[in-house]
Amino acid sequence: MSATTETETEAEIETNVDGRTTESRSELPTLSEKQQRIHQYLIQQANQQTYFKSRLIAAELGLSAKEVGANMSAIINNNTTDVSIEKWGYSSGTTWKVTLESANC
Repeated sequence: MSATTETETEAEIETNVDGRTTESRSELPTLSEKQQRIHQYLIQQANQQTYFKSRLIAAELGLSAKEVGANMSAIINNNTTDVSIEKWGYSSGTTWKVTLESANC
C-alpha cells in the first residue's frame, strides 16, 4: 500500500562542462482540486480585481471561507504559480492581494 503525498519529485539532468551528466531532484508542490479551482478563479478574475475576500471567493466556488483560507498557503508556496498572492488584511474576513505575474494570462 502506498501513500500519496502533496509533492512529486522531478528529475533534472544536467551536463557538466567535462561532458558528465548529473541528476538532481527538486520537490515540486502539486495543487489539489480545490487549490486548482481557487488558483484558476484568481487568474481569471485578477484582470478585473486585485483584492479578494475569502468569503467572496468561497461563494463563487461553492466552498467555505475557511476552505479558501486553508488552501491559499499551498497556492502561495507553489513555485510554478503565475500569480503573486499576499495576505493583505483581516477586517470582516481575510483579504488577499493578487497580482498577475505574466501578461499572458
